Amino acid sequence: MTQSAGVTSGRELSGKVALVTGGARNIGRAISRSLAAAGASVMVNANTSRAEAEQTVALIRDGGGRAELHIADVTHPDGVSAMVEATVGKFGRLDMLVNNAAVRAETPFADIRYEDWRRVISVVLDGAFLCAQVCLPHLIRAGTGAVINIGGMTAHKGAEGRAHVIAAKAGLAGLTRALALDLAPHHITVNCVVPGLIETVRGLPGAPERPTHRRGLPPVGRRGEPEEIAAVVRMLCGPESRYITGQTIHVNGGAFLS
Repeated sequence: MTQSAGVTSGRELSGKVALVTGGARNIGRAISRSLAAAGASVMVNANTSRAEAEQTVALIRDGGGRAELHIADVTHPDGVSAMVEATVGKFGRLDMLVNNAAVRAETPFADIRYEDWRRVISVVLDGAFLCAQVCLPHLIRAGTGAVINIGGMTAHKGAEGRAHVIAAKAGLAGLTRALALDLAPHHITVNCVVPGLIETVRGLPGAPERPTHRRGLPPVGRRGEPEEIAAVVRMLCGPESRYITGQTIHVNGGAFLS
């Protein structure tokens, strides 16, 4: 599948601005590129993957889009505030927040250290809370804001060795519903997109072995592409999805039927 696969034609997000956390590679990169292809200016966030984030920005610019990079840890309130200020300072507004930053780990429950538990919960759940709260005044000002949280399929079907990740992603689905109600009066939609088995760098030659829950294929007979997740995020950010809010939308080839 090409990089542009799964991307809707048109420039429905022209004049809009998006902040994508964890936007350096894989699904985050695909989302950043898809929103840019729709006409949005994109602030690509990363914490440690600077080189890959720079490549994402370069890919967007090479395609004629507008993008900048901001390095920040989404678990640090001051860092999040600086990131949002930089976004608005550069592009003049903020219309869309995509909470994609995550820590992916597989550890037997008895071996999970408390600091590891806190790190996963902090990046996935605290990060989404902080980003949404700091972005809120700008999303309200935009008039038709959108928040998209990227969930996890194991939060809905379970998996061994992922108690910390599952707890964090399940909390993200709950936060989605809560924010949808709290922010609806401000015309801000909030939804959660849940990827299934997606072909990422972990599936490339020489990459680490896939976690147990990621082996095998869903009923459609293949793994999904990051662009297929990005296409749903783009749709939910667009003007034709203003009546969709508070939903958890699964994109998984039939691996989990909600």
